[in-house]
Amino acid sequence: MSEEEGRFTIQLEQPQDYQIKVTFDWPGVPDLLMDEPPPLGERQGPNASRLLAAAAANCLSASLLFCAFKNDPPPDAVRTEATCIMVRNAQKRLRIGALEVRLSVSDALRDSPRFARCKTLFEDFCVVSASIRQGIPMRVIITDRTGAILHESA
Repeated sequence: MSEEEGRFTIQLEQPQDYQIKVTFDWPGVPDLLMDEPPPLGERQGPNASRLLAAAAANCLSASLLFCAFKNDPPPDAVRTEATCIMVRNAQKRLRIGALEVRLSVSDALRDSPRFARCKTLFEDFCVVSASIRQGIPMRVIITDRTGAILHESA
């Protein structure tokens, strides 16, 4: 089943310490090394919070570009900055309290005939940011190497 049909799967493995190697389901796409900041990790790659911010910012950028230019966006039409605001919840656990995404557009994008309409639509077509805003139900399963379920969240 393809992503467009509703599902894709990526693989992660832990080579050492808090480093996690992500293998994507697209041929030719290089693996990504993730890591935690000190004192847990050594900051050898982005952590999950940074990837979430990058995913939201990338999705918003691509959505705006597609809306304005369809399949032929000019180079350097958008530069995007994502700020992740970390907070502590009532149990003092670190959480992502908010994301702020700033898109800086070129004159070519601003002056495109579709821009006036796109700036009110593009956010709704961004899969990632729209999902984050609504909350994402998640099922978590822990198995042993034989596949026996050790834990399953509701």
